[in-house]
Amino acid sequence: MGKEVSLLPFLQHGRLEAGCDEAGRGPLAGPVHAAAVILPEDFHHPLLNDSKQLSEKQRDLLRPIIEREAVAWAVEAVSVEDIDRLNILWASVTGMQRAVLRLDPRPVFLLIDGNRFRPFGDYGFNDYRMVVHGDATYASIAAASVLAKTHRDEFMRKIAADYPEYGWDRNMGYPTPEHIEAIRRYGMTPWHRKSFHPKELEPSLF
Repeated sequence: MGKEVSLLPFLQHGRLEAGCDEAGRGPLAGPVHAAAVILPEDFHHPLLNDSKQLSEKQRDLLRPIIEREAVAWAVEAVSVEDIDRLNILWASVTGMQRAVLRLDPRPVFLLIDGNRFRPFGDYGFNDYRMVVHGDATYASIAAASVLAKTHRDEFMRKIAADYPEYGWDRNMGYPTPEHIEAIRRYGMTPWHRKSFHPKELEPSLF
């Protein structure tokens, strides 16, 4: 068990709030996953924190608890094609928006991890708040970060079986030396994002 973190349970008492976060903005391959979670106001788990601060074992322990006890939750994967079309920032925002629209019941307010978002559907500027380091501040955003990360890791392990040379079951598509060397040797796959890449690959790809 890690050190217990004190997360805020909500911004405003008695309001149906959803926390939103994403996983996978930095990788070279694979979709970006985004999650939206409505937690009961009294939800508490001593491990819950920003998913980046948790071990894989801790995230895997938390995922079924969050999915079972949440008022509502949804995870959306935004494709590599959409990432290349929209750019990774707005693909991440689109994923959070899609996840929110799948929630039942629908939240009346959104807590967004980060500092970029935009109105959509029935949600205007007054219906959400952006929170830098929100996944280390609000429980619902932390829960969304755990779901986004675990669902994405699960997906990357699945597609890694078709492309074992790239080590996606270990690097999850991030630009590790192993992954970069595999791209140099074997080229790009349909799962690789074409809109951005590390400088080490520029001579070999373009």
